[in-house]
Amino acid sequence: MLNQPRSASAVVTQYAEVVRFDTKIFAAMMQRVPAFAVALSRALAERLASNTPGARPPGAEEERADPAAIALLPLELLQRHRIVPLELSGNVLKVGFVHDPTPAILAAIRLHTPGMELRTSRVSERLLESVLAGRAATPGWTGPAAPAVTASASAPTSPRLDALLRRMVAEGASDLHLSGGQRPRWRVDGEIHELSDASPLGADEVHQLLEPLMLARNLEEFQRDNDTDFAYALPGTARFRTNLFRDHRGVSAVLRQIPDKILSFEQLGLPPAAKTLCEFPKGLVLVTGPTGSGKSTTLAAMVDYINRTRRAHILTLEDPIEFVHQSRVSLVNQREVGPHTTSFARALKAALREDPDIVLVGEMRDLETVSLALETANTGHLVFGTLHTSTAMSTVDRIVNLFRAEQQGQIRATLADVLRGVIAQTLCRKIGGGRIAALEILMGNLAVANLIREGKTQQIPTVMATGRAQGNQVLNEELLRLIQTKRVEPEEALLKAVDKPDLARRIGAMAG
Repeated sequence: MLNQPRSASAVVTQYAEVVRFDTKIFAAMMQRVPAFAVALSRALAERLASNTPGARPPGAEEERADPAAIALLPLELLQRHRIVPLELSGNVLKVGFVHDPTPAILAAIRLHTPGMELRTSRVSERLLESVLAGRAATPGWTGPAAPAVTASASAPTSPRLDALLRRMVAEGASDLHLSGGQRPRWRVDGEIHELSDASPLGADEVHQLLEPLMLARNLEEFQRDNDTDFAYALPGTARFRTNLFRDHRGVSAVLRQIPDKILSFEQLGLPPAAKTLCEFPKGLVLVTGPTGSGKSTTLAAMVDYINRTRRAHILTLEDPIEFVHQSRVSLVNQREVGPHTTSFARALKAALREDPDIVLVGEMRDLETVSLALETANTGHLVFGTLHTSTAMSTVDRIVNLFRAEQQGQIRATLADVLRGVIAQTLCRKIGGGRIAALEILMGNLAVANLIREGKTQQIPTVMATGRAQGNQVLNEELLRLIQTKRVEPEEALLKAVDKPDLARRIGAMAG
């Protein structure tokens, strides 16, 4: 290649593969395809590093990794994509790659670290193997939260499905879709992809795969209602929220991976107001947003903060249980609708006799549950709940409008007394990949209480806009901030805005 006589010969003492290139063709490849030259150089550097003690590939980090960072990602993900979490600082996670990162791998990492900023660097194969050996050999470190997915010896399993779920976790998919007559599909970074190497499922195969995992209650519910929900824990891997339903193909199912690592406020990038809402002794705190907006992740961080800082009794009512909390400073009891209670309303009635300080209601989906949640908050408990509303103002209106006209005056008075705050979440696609939450936050105060009591909820955004010092955030202002900091495109922000004309004016003024 250098047009010089060779200065050495190689003697092969074991099996080897040799590829012979014409020097002119090889040089042309290097010039025409720069990526080929880079890849070849890195491969040679890594080969040299693996045979030279103390040497590292170009750009590689020092040979160490923070155990707290390592614990954020599943072992399967590290093995599959040859990555090493290196350093955790606030909501910034530095991840080392043996090979070049791809958008798919970054999306897989973001599934387990929602809201966190990713930084990438190079690491050696030696460091990866050392980390993998440590993870595999350390009890309770085979997954980010081993106690959450530990099963008894008699727990139901489905070997064929389990293999598919392990692969799903390794690939970083959020949802697995199974339908009769179709190949399995899964969702990666918001898009559905078909598993081209999998065979189509038979008409009855989906039911056969999931039937061993269902309790008698779920089997009866499926026979009666043609659909059922339940949670499935795959030991050492993850938990999955599962829905089985009949359709025109026969039986289909969707399994959503539940990230079992509970992230802190700092790691999620939540503002100080979220922590303030956890410190009230009583009242109602609502976390709202559409399905998949991260409500459960935010609530898990809030419960975990209380669990670590207050000597209290925390009772969660969920369908199903998602994040599993181990009792720390607080005592935590978690109940699931179905296995542990027949409904949210029944569980809330019983809660008043169970001496809780904090009650989490997974879904305030009906009039009775909302009434009981308000009563619980009004009797000296701190209640967290969820709704599918998009703004703080619509959240207040939704609660009031659940009741008959003659009841609404009393409900406004009660809500005015107990409401401590609303966090309304909207997920936006980030520039460069991944998603980020835009938050609207309403902090309860005397002015807000008066507006609720008088039925003037349309004036709440004005109070929020003038009360930023108390932690209030208006959605459009937050979307504009994400545009200004180059994290979200204007088109994406407009798509997620509730008051689109107002945001369009703000964007125009910023551009002008």
